[in-house]
Amino acid sequence: MSDARRTLSFADETAIAQRYPAQFKADWLQRAKLIGGIVIAAALFVYGLIRLDIPFDRMLGGSVRLVEFMGLMLPPDPGSWEQAKLYLHAMGETLAIAFLGTLGGALLAFPVSFLAARNVVANRVLQLFTRRSLDTVRGVDTLIWALIWVGVVGLGPFAGILAVMCSDFGSFGKLFSEAFEAADDRPIEGVKSTGGSHLHCVRFGLLPQVIPILASQILYFFESNTRSATIIGIVGAGGIGLQLAEQIRVLEWQKVSFLIVLILIAVAVIDFVSSRLRFAIIGRRVVA
Repeated sequence: MSDARRTLSFADETAIAQRYPAQFKADWLQRAKLIGGIVIAAALFVYGLIRLDIPFDRMLGGSVRLVEFMGLMLPPDPGSWEQAKLYLHAMGETLAIAFLGTLGGALLAFPVSFLAARNVVANRVLQLFTRRSLDTVRGVDTLIWALIWVGVVGLGPFAGILAVMCSDFGSFGKLFSEAFEAADDRPIEGVKSTGGSHLHCVRFGLLPQVIPILASQILYFFESNTRSATIIGIVGAGGIGLQLAEQIRVLEWQKVSFLIVLILIAVAVIDFVSSRLRFAIIGRRVVA
């Protein structure tokens, strides 16, 4: 029976291929484009390595040196209980920087994002101006914002919060406005058909669709900003990054490894919690 089925299936496929030869014909032009694209990308990569004069001869020596550093880092050791408490406090500062910066950026971007959405604001000049302003803010990296705010308000976590807030303001403004534009028009038209104003359409037709998406994006950025807050701490914006830079400067490699392990644990926990929250939000939205 199985042989008969296989024979019948093969016969059916042959008959279908003979009946519709265009659909079963190999598209050599498409394959050539794909292969050509891969070859061009590989050639550009090799050209970039050659053009930048990458010192491949130093890779072996660097690998040996890396193994030596890893040996010096083991086992992770904070040094003393007092220093461990200092590092835990710095980790708490980093989490606070990420949380407050993310929340502040989202709160600032939420009203501005309405001005950048095509289906909310009819004035194209205002919309274009808002979008270009968000692009300008988003074009400056978080580390650059940290350097700017350290010079303005001085060293400490406040500069880090402002840096994360400014960077996320531009990103959230773009993402929120795109979420508004991608929303389904039918609920909005339903509110409008009952005599609702434009404000009612936004409040009851648009926002219920996009709020779960915005919340999911905010949670993801909080997770990402936990890592970013570690980096900006190295330039003096507070948090555990400042402690990490100091220990690297004095070659205390066991303390460096302890701080790295602490950062990895914190990021893993936040990733787990935020992922569960995002899935819960999306799940409720799908059920609703």
